[in-house]
Amino acid sequence: MSEMRAKILILTGHETSNTPVIAALRQYFEVAEISDIDQAVDALRNSDFTAVFSDSGDFLPLERALVSQQANLVLNTIGDAVCIIDREGRCNWMNKKMQSWTPRVHETVRRTCVEAFETFNKQQQTPTSDPPPSRSKKYSLTIDDTQFLDLTASPVVNPRGQVVQVVAVIQDVSGPRRMEQKIDAIDRAGSELMKLEAEAVSKLNVGQRLTLLEEKIVGYTRELMHFDHFAIRVLDRKTNKLEVVISAGLPTEALNIDLYARPEGNGISGYVAATARSYICPDIDRDPRYVTGLDQAKSSLTVPLKLYDKVIGVFNIESRQRGAFNEDDRRFAEIFGRYIAMALNILNLMVVERQDTAHKIADDVAAEVAGPLNDIAIDAGALIDDYIGREDLQGKLRSIMDNVGNIRKSLNQVAAGPNTSVLGASSVKESQDPVLAHSRILVADDEENIRLTISDVLRKYGVRVTLASNATDAMALLEQNEFDLILSDIRMPDKTGYDVFASARKKSHTLPVILMTGFGYDPHHCIVRASQEGLQAVLFKPFKVDQLLAEIRKGLQSQPANK
Repeated sequence: MSEMRAKILILTGHETSNTPVIAALRQYFEVAEISDIDQAVDALRNSDFTAVFSDSGDFLPLERALVSQQANLVLNTIGDAVCIIDREGRCNWMNKKMQSWTPRVHETVRRTCVEAFETFNKQQQTPTSDPPPSRSKKYSLTIDDTQFLDLTASPVVNPRGQVVQVVAVIQDVSGPRRMEQKIDAIDRAGSELMKLEAEAVSKLNVGQRLTLLEEKIVGYTRELMHFDHFAIRVLDRKTNKLEVVISAGLPTEALNIDLYARPEGNGISGYVAATARSYICPDIDRDPRYVTGLDQAKSSLTVPLKLYDKVIGVFNIESRQRGAFNEDDRRFAEIFGRYIAMALNILNLMVVERQDTAHKIADDVAAEVAGPLNDIAIDAGALIDDYIGREDLQGKLRSIMDNVGNIRKSLNQVAAGPNTSVLGASSVKESQDPVLAHSRILVADDEENIRLTISDVLRKYGVRVTLASNATDAMALLEQNEFDLILSDIRMPDKTGYDVFASARKKSHTLPVILMTGFGYDPHHCIVRASQEGLQAVLFKPFKVDQLLAEIRKGLQSQPANK
C-alpha cells in the first residue's frame, strides 16, 4: 500500500505555468494546479495543503482573499447579527444572522446606524474633552413589542479621521427581556393578591373573601402565566391529604382523586408536596407518576406552594401540547406560587379572626380560673388517698374532681365555638309560609343541639325535616330520598361539608345546598370548592333565624319547580 503524499497547491501564473519546477514537484507531492484566485481560496478552505506556490504578484491578493474568507466564516458563525452601514444609510454587507431577520428589523437597524453616524460626526466637531469618534454607542431596540434587540454601533474611521461606515453588532435579547417583564408583572400581581387583606377585612365576609381570592388567582394565572388548565391543592396537616381549593379547566373526575403528600403512589402532586421539588412532565405517556388530569393532556408542570420554606400545597398546570413547559415556566410558576401561598395564608388568618375575637372572653376566663381549678383537683386527689376506707368521703372528693373536669370541658366548648347556632330560635312561633311549607330539607350537623334547634325552627314553618348526625349518613339519605334543599355543616368528624355538597351535585345539578361553619372555620376550603360549582349560600355561626330563613327561601325559590 503506497504512502499518502503531501499536497501542494500551485496558483499558476505567467512565471509558474509549465515550468520544470512543477514537473519535479509532481515526483514527490500531490500537486493541484489552479489558475484562478477564487478557486484557489475555495480549495484551501476545503482541503489541507502542505505548501502554496504562486507568482510573487499573486501572493498578496491570495492572502487577502484568504483573510476575507476567514472573516466571513467567523462573522457568519457567531450568534450575533452583524452589518455595515455607510453614511447614506445603505447596507454594504450583512452576515447570515442579519439576513434571517425581517425587513422591519433591517429598517430599524439602518435608522439607528444613521443616528449613530450623526452622533459620531458631532463628536468630531466638539472639543477634545468629549469622547472620540472611535467610542462605540449602545442602543436598545424594540420591534412591535415582541422582539428586543441590543445594538452596538462602532465607527469605521479613515486615515483622515472621518467616519465613513458604521459596523453594527446586534444581539437578540428577547428571551431575557420578556423574562424581566413577566417577573415584573408577576410581582405586580402578587402585590394585588396581598391587597386582599386590607380590601376585604372591613367589607367582605369570609365567603366573599374566598370568592375574591379565587377570582384574582384564576385571572392572574391566565393573564400572566397563560395557563388555562390548573388546580391548586392545599395540604391538610392532620390527614396529609392534598385538598383541591381552586381549579380551572380540569374535569371533575380529576379533582375528585384523593392525593396525599407522599413521594410514591400519589401522582406528581403528591411527590412535589412530599419533596418540595418542582416537577416538569414533558410527556405524560412516559411518566409513571402522572395520574388522570386534563382530558387529552400531553404534559404538566407542578410546583410546591411554599410559605417560609414550608410546603402548604401544590400548584399543578396541565397542557394538551407535549413538552409545553420549560425552565422559565417553572421559575415563573414558583415565584407566582409563593404569592398564592401568602394569599392563602392571609385568608386563613382572616377566616379565624371571628374565632379569635369570640375566643378572647373564653380565654380570659380560662386564664383566670386555670390555677384555682388545678389546685382544687390536686388537693382532692391527695385527700382521696388519706381517706381510704371512707367510701362516703371518697365519693364526695371524686364528685369534686368530676366537677373540675366539667368546668374545664365547658370552657373548652366555649372556646371551640358557640353551642347556639341560631340566635332568636327560642322566640320562633308556628307560622304559615307558602315557600317553606311542605318543603323537604335535609339538615346535617354532628352537634345534636344545633340539629335539633334548626329542626325545631323549620318545623314551625311547616318544613319536613330529615336529620343526619354526620356526612356519611347525609350522603346515604341523599341517595335514598328526594329533597328540596340541603343544609350541612362544614366540619364533621367523618367527612366535610364539601363531600355532602358533591353528593348533592351527583343527585341534581340544581339542588340548592347551604353550608354552615362556626366562626368561618373552613380548613379544607370547602367554600371555595363548592362556590365554583354552584353553592347556594354560606351561613356563619352563630346566625340569626331571619338569616337562616331568608337563605332557605332564596334556595327554594331558585328551583324551576318549587313546591
